[in-house]
Amino acid sequence: PEVKKFVAWDYVVFAALFLVCASIGVFFAVKERKKKTSKEFLVGGRQMTCGPIAFSLTTSFMSAVTVLGTPSEVYRYGASFVLFFLSYALVIFFTAELFLPVFYRSGITSTYEYLELRFNKLVRLAATLIYILQTILYTGIVVYAPSLALNQVTGFDLWGSVVATGAVCTFYCTLGGLKAVVWTDAFQMIVMLAGFVTVLTRGSILNGGSTKIWEVAHQGSRLNIFDFDVDPLRRHTFWTIVIGGTFTWLGIYGVNQSTIQRCISCKSEKHAKLALYLNLLGLWAVLVCAVFCGLVMYSHYKSCDPWTAAFISAPDQLMPYFVMDIFSSMPGVPGLFVACAFSGTLSTVAASINALATVTFEDLVKKGFPNLSDKMSTWISKGLCIVYGVLCTSMAAAASLLGGVVQASLSIHGICGGPMLGLFTLGIVFPCANWKGAIGGLLAGITLAFWVGIGSFIYPAPPTKSIPLHLSTLNCTLANSTEALTMIAPAVAPNRPLLADSWYSLSYLYFSAIGCLGCALAGLAISFLTGPSKGEDIPPLLIKPVCNPFCFWSKRLQALLWCGVRHDSQEVDFEKYLPKVIANKTGTDDDTFRNNFNKETKRQFPGDNPKEKSCT
Repeated sequence: PEVKKFVAWDYVVFAALFLVCASIGVFFAVKERKKKTSKEFLVGGRQMTCGPIAFSLTTSFMSAVTVLGTPSEVYRYGASFVLFFLSYALVIFFTAELFLPVFYRSGITSTYEYLELRFNKLVRLAATLIYILQTILYTGIVVYAPSLALNQVTGFDLWGSVVATGAVCTFYCTLGGLKAVVWTDAFQMIVMLAGFVTVLTRGSILNGGSTKIWEVAHQGSRLNIFDFDVDPLRRHTFWTIVIGGTFTWLGIYGVNQSTIQRCISCKSEKHAKLALYLNLLGLWAVLVCAVFCGLVMYSHYKSCDPWTAAFISAPDQLMPYFVMDIFSSMPGVPGLFVACAFSGTLSTVAASINALATVTFEDLVKKGFPNLSDKMSTWISKGLCIVYGVLCTSMAAAASLLGGVVQASLSIHGICGGPMLGLFTLGIVFPCANWKGAIGGLLAGITLAFWVGIGSFIYPAPPTKSIPLHLSTLNCTLANSTEALTMIAPAVAPNRPLLADSWYSLSYLYFSAIGCLGCALAGLAISFLTGPSKGEDIPPLLIKPVCNPFCFWSKRLQALLWCGVRHDSQEVDFEKYLPKVIANKTGTDDDTFRNNFNKETKRQFPGDNPKEKSCT
């Protein structure tokens, strides 16, 4: 059936979103014009509070990939996606308690500065380049996916929306810096939830209320959530989502520049942690909305599946098709949904552009030109925002080759984010790891992750491991059963290599775990072979003593497990530890580091009274 296209009111609502976002950029550009430093531009002068940062964190990673991809996943494969509820909780806990304290106290702007403090410049450079590649690839998908889905269903111009997205994000990033990005994100979070709630309300009314929807979903096997099959080749089971999903999202949250940059822009470590835990509530809310949208959609199309009946050409178009279908008599509302999908996109693209500009400025430009004036630094940061805006928009063209949005985006994060997670884990948890182990581990992790990732892209898993649940086309006027069958089960090529049905068929959620564990294990092995680092030579600030909670009853055992790192020393010779840091850091950065360093080294010493600066 022909579904209505966009009308004038839809375009008005949609254009309003873009206007509000652009005006926030202008507002901060005018308000902050006196504050010319790059620090102010890139991390908001470290004066942000937990509320807007929590909103911002949620919106940045709940992009259009979530708004369009998750409901169609639930529609086709069932509600097991809701198990990400557990993954998110684990991810936020590890980020807030393990990674964030180390980054915040180090006084850094780019997470990769940590790698230089802990290892050396070479490790920092390698990690920076991998991050830039990962973010540009991912941003390409995020820009392209909603534009394609909306173009096919609503008649919204494809490349017009790609260019508009890139242009608006680049505009408000360049003008307003991090503060504009954060406040725009907070506004977009509200738009996103409003879009979801509208679709859920209308869908529930049309399909006989939530009880009826639940019954239909149950009859269609959409509620078989707990599948404890340990087979790692199955696409989504309890274990792949909870274990694989935790590794994948920890790579995105725990060590990703976009996240950490927001957290360290908070006025205190307490605010940063609070922002992360508040953001967890946001992640849960968006996940639950997306899963319920999938169930409502299944209830609506239970006897006529538009994908199998070829009314749409890709599963990612199910959600826009559904919206145009149920709101055909209400002009302006489809525009709100499109604004909801694009809110996710705008926030992710803006976060990426801002983080890319920060990383390039801190890790590449500052290294080459250490004596830049504040005004010049700010102009260079703005120039970088423009360059990356253009690059990410161009990357959208390549994203057209990558298949389903959720899988493509999480695969990219897994392949690049897993080894990075392994690298930071090596630095923060294992004092014995040295720079040779870090480089070797990173190379090993990247090789393993790319090998399995590219293999699975060329030789997709056999359909038995990822076959969608039953979809009916009984009541469709144009149902075509032969076409339906070919769309559900693509023929498997006979000449598949030996590894195609084992290694290359692993669930895409395990890519990150493979990269992370490969990097950590290879890194430790190489470190021991080449002579491990001595704990006494590492500033306590750069290592998190993870053993403390597990052996709280024995100070001696704790000290033994610190591997020589002096977490409890009373006076530490700052100059002895950090001659290279002092050479690399300037002015206020150095002071922040020194203060935090001294606080850290005294923190666990019995009898210490930091307020009176005395020790009994």
